[in-house]
Amino acid sequence: MTIERLPSGNYRIVQMVDGKRYRFTLDHKPSKIEAMKIISEMMVKTSSPTNMTVVDACKAYIASKTNVLSPSTIRMYNGVIRAISSDFGALYLNDVTNARFQAEVNAYSKGHQSKTVSNFARFIGAVLSFYDIEIKQPKVPQTVKKEKYIPTLEEVKRIIAEVSGTKYEVFYRLAMYGLRRSETFALTLSDLSDDNNLTINKALVLNDKREKVLKTTKTTDSSRTIKIDDNLADMIREQGFVWQGSMDMPYIRLCQVQDKLGIRHFPLHTFRHLMASFLHDEGYTNKQIQAIGGWKTDNIMKTVYQHAMNMEEVKESVSADISSIFV
Repeated sequence: MTIERLPSGNYRIVQMVDGKRYRFTLDHKPSKIEAMKIISEMMVKTSSPTNMTVVDACKAYIASKTNVLSPSTIRMYNGVIRAISSDFGALYLNDVTNARFQAEVNAYSKGHQSKTVSNFARFIGAVLSFYDIEIKQPKVPQTVKKEKYIPTLEEVKRIIAEVSGTKYEVFYRLAMYGLRRSETFALTLSDLSDDNNLTINKALVLNDKREKVLKTTKTTDSSRTIKIDDNLADMIREQGFVWQGSMDMPYIRLCQVQDKLGIRHFPLHTFRHLMASFLHDEGYTNKQIQAIGGWKTDNIMKTVYQHAMNMEEVKESVSADISSIFV
């Protein structure tokens, strides 16, 4: 996208999308966000179900919502577009039928998990609905409920011991405080106070081009301040950063360590659930665990909220309890 000033003093926005040039002139210099919104609206207005293919509609739909979708969501949506078959993607919107949509989903279902298929169908369905195409949401394979493996604290201690003294120890121990990967990636030394309070108010994710993009936390409730133990805080200060390197390596290294120690594989996100389970066993209420982990609701906790403590006291207590795991 280019924004150029004309001899008249006006500004012209020019954007190429799939070989088609979109132009718009304003009497003031627009911000990038304003310019993107204008071009997105133009793409929608100049298209109709009779001259717009499924793939073009998907791209225009994403463009129209660029300002409200997270980079990771846009990345996922673009992945769906790439997965659409050439025949279905070339259909004009008015030619999409329930049978054709169902057939496309059925074909995609082969070799993909039910959740992935569901995301595929929901996105295309949302696009069709956006353009007022009346279509039934297709049937997707029934989700097979898999029992999630939750490691024991002893297994976590072995993993931490294996990476002791490395940047991975910092990463995994922060995960035991309930931090999401994207939240840890975004942390800087300035987020750690002198009294070891850690401010979590941003996230670092990859966009569709695998470029690092700094964004807000997952929800407003995810922005929080926690207190970490002195040992972990000192490790962060000593190494001079929270995380540096590839965003893939924390998980890759975790798998390597799990293989070496003969521990069943579990993803990084499991640390959050283990933290919640551990604090629940230690007597913390759902509301307290919810606040520490930055969950929007307390649905992840199974017991009923009973009483409240002063949150500053809770933070101090959590810091001591989490630290005790690794003593």
